[in-house]
Amino acid sequence: MISARTGSLMNGEPNLSTPERGAYMLAGLGLAAAAAKPRPNPLLNILALLGGSYLAWRGYVGNCPVKAALTGSHGRDRIAHHS
Repeated sequence: MISARTGSLMNGEPNLSTPERGAYMLAGLGLAAAAAKPRPNPLLNILALLGGSYLAWRGYVGNCPVKAALTGSHGRDRIAHHS
């Protein structure tokens, strides 16, 4: 069960270029590092850590589901239309 779930996270055609992957990882690691700063509300630390980890992971894997939804793989089911 865990291996099937992990496999689905790792599979998928990479849709991020190398500079985009670097930007995702840099932004994600920066946000996760910001979580180390003590805040009055610890929920903010947890949200920053989770969000930063997710961005860094997406950069590492090279597949972003948001970009895939916006651009579409075949162009007919994309949300944003480029002229």
